[in-house]
Amino acid sequence: MGSSLPAVEEDAVVKEVNELRTRYQREAEPGSPEALRRLAGWIADSALLGAQPAARALVEDLAGATDTPQLAATKRHINSRADNTVLSVFSAAYFPTLGLDYLEYETIPSDPVLMNRYPSPTMPVNLVRHSVGFDSRVVVALFPENHIDGSQEPNDLIFYFIDKFVARHRLTRRLIDAAMVQDSFPLLSSVGDAGVERAAGSWVRLHEFHHRTGSMPIPQFLAAKSYKPLAGLEEMRVDVKSMLVCLNDTDIDRELAALTFEFVLAERLLRYSVEGIPKPNYDAIASQLLFNYLREQGGLTMDEGRIRLLPTLPEALTALVGEITELEDVVLTEGVETARAGLIDFTRRYTRYDAEKREFLHVPFFAELKERLGV
Repeated sequence: MGSSLPAVEEDAVVKEVNELRTRYQREAEPGSPEALRRLAGWIADSALLGAQPAARALVEDLAGATDTPQLAATKRHINSRADNTVLSVFSAAYFPTLGLDYLEYETIPSDPVLMNRYPSPTMPVNLVRHSVGFDSRVVVALFPENHIDGSQEPNDLIFYFIDKFVARHRLTRRLIDAAMVQDSFPLLSSVGDAGVERAAGSWVRLHEFHHRTGSMPIPQFLAAKSYKPLAGLEEMRVDVKSMLVCLNDTDIDRELAALTFEFVLAERLLRYSVEGIPKPNYDAIASQLLFNYLREQGGLTMDEGRIRLLPTLPEALTALVGEITELEDVVLTEGVETARAGLIDFTRRYTRYDAEKREFLHVPFFAELKERLGV
């Protein structure tokens, strides 16, 4: 699917990468050691690419490949931030457009208190130019395990493409207008793209920090949480914890914290809830869980077919994090499988789950909203 972003100027490096990418995809077995060695040769022989530090690092990793290569030099170059470029071979089922791809980025500023208090190797960036694999609207981030070696070290950089978050927030604005009572998000509704960029950059830093918290942190428990509803529950868990930081940490710039809270709540409660056709994806499952839980706990209510946020919303969010924490703490005494079973039961309790067909369905409110807006 084409990008909804403005076209990025294609320079000579991008053009060369796109041509090599097409050539590599024509290999009988892309990803095989033989194909990767040939790719390394093509890159090394390119007068244009061969001089690029990112290309030299990738050639070093691929040239002697006898099995799936470990991209040590490539990731060392990326983590050094020497020239704000990434060139690698990617393989990620949820980002199927990625293969041999290249990007150049620019960083966006972040609140220093937030960065120091909630550290993680997160890079909120805007794309300057990129190869065709990054055109897809779903490729909003780049994780260390997306490279062909599938590995992640604690200090490997994690990229979030904030310009894409800003672009897709335009759908969220439509959802706010269609689903919420008036003035539900007063700060968010008053800012333009620059304000959304600030909020999104703060969100992704808090999001990644909180993945590393609790009794079942990521990436240590990534496999245990790979089942679709648990993957979604993890994403929602860290977003709710991020919202609570925005509410409770008074050392963070208060205007930024309040804006970020509204942004995260709008994205998590509304936009993620309409993801997935015809059945909800992992994000939609967890966001519809959030909707049902907050409604039951008195954090929101329905007012003539629209969502009204209530003053008790912070208490309901705190209770939700508390319940998930208790369920995850079971891993400390009863093991992973018992903890997983409790978490799965929790997701089914607050979502629309068809036990006979063993599948999740959109809750009626969001199913109607999807149909009405054509999303």
